[in-house]
Amino acid sequence: MTRLGPALADYLSMRRALGYKLQRTEKLLADFIRYVEAAAVDRITIDIAVAWATLPAGAGRNWWSGRLTVVRGFARFLHTLDASTEVPPADILPARQRRAVPYLYSNVDIQALVAAAESLDSPLRRLTYRTLIPLLAVTGMRIGEAIRLDRNDLDFEAGVLTVWFSKFGKSRELPLHDTTLEALRFYLRRRDRLCPRPSAPSLFISTAGTRLLYCNVQWTFGRLVTQAGLQPRSANSRPRLHDLRHTFAVSTLVDAYRADVNVGARLPLLSTYLGHVHPGHTYWYLSAAPELLALAGRRLEQHLEVPS
Repeated sequence: MTRLGPALADYLSMRRALGYKLQRTEKLLADFIRYVEAAAVDRITIDIAVAWATLPAGAGRNWWSGRLTVVRGFARFLHTLDASTEVPPADILPARQRRAVPYLYSNVDIQALVAAAESLDSPLRRLTYRTLIPLLAVTGMRIGEAIRLDRNDLDFEAGVLTVWFSKFGKSRELPLHDTTLEALRFYLRRRDRLCPRPSAPSLFISTAGTRLLYCNVQWTFGRLVTQAGLQPRSANSRPRLHDLRHTFAVSTLVDAYRADVNVGARLPLLSTYLGHVHPGHTYWYLSAAPELLALAGRRLEQHLEVPS
């Protein structure tokens, strides 16, 4: 029998070498191994994998499917070392695919979110969210990337913000507009007066001077959405923090169409700016925007017109 603990370390090392972070995967698989050992089972079987994946009993089908998917990947790896390891088939506990429809923010929506930040309970929190939300809107950064930024990642002289080792281990430089740089200068001046000795080197800090936590930012954003009066457009299209990234991508290409530039040439640049591995990954961000699709359709019609 292959010892599961050392095998898990090897599995995570192999996948992280390919650029995956796997923090959640590591926690889930460590819990799964504890479950297997408590059951006194000497190898991974389909039955033990499904029994663990369907915990807790009242959870949704997608939750169970996600847990089993994590085990399936680990079991495939183990099967190459120990042929007695059973790999759960993909048709067990399939997820119900229901991808969210991006909520594309208007400029008025973003202004309302920034204004809603005035309702927060401390000057530093108000200042931080009045700066963080517009920065996400004008750069298309992932919220995790913004939280991980350190103060030294911002180069005012070059006008560049560096995002280090983001998704798939990619780093990139984001040129910033002068107005964005001025807003960040203002934030840091006020931040230093409100919290002169922060305990973290991060660009954005909490009221305790620490780095912002993802869960707290998500909770606060939900509160700001309510305060701003933003409503879901459908059951699958609700205002999410990540949709600021979708909005940036769509707005960038809408502006390109309106300026009558070569949109095809701009798409790889947009993909690089967003930190995507391949331009194909950017298309999902662009598929749910009626205005963008209409502009693309008109451009195609013009291209196909035959002179009379």
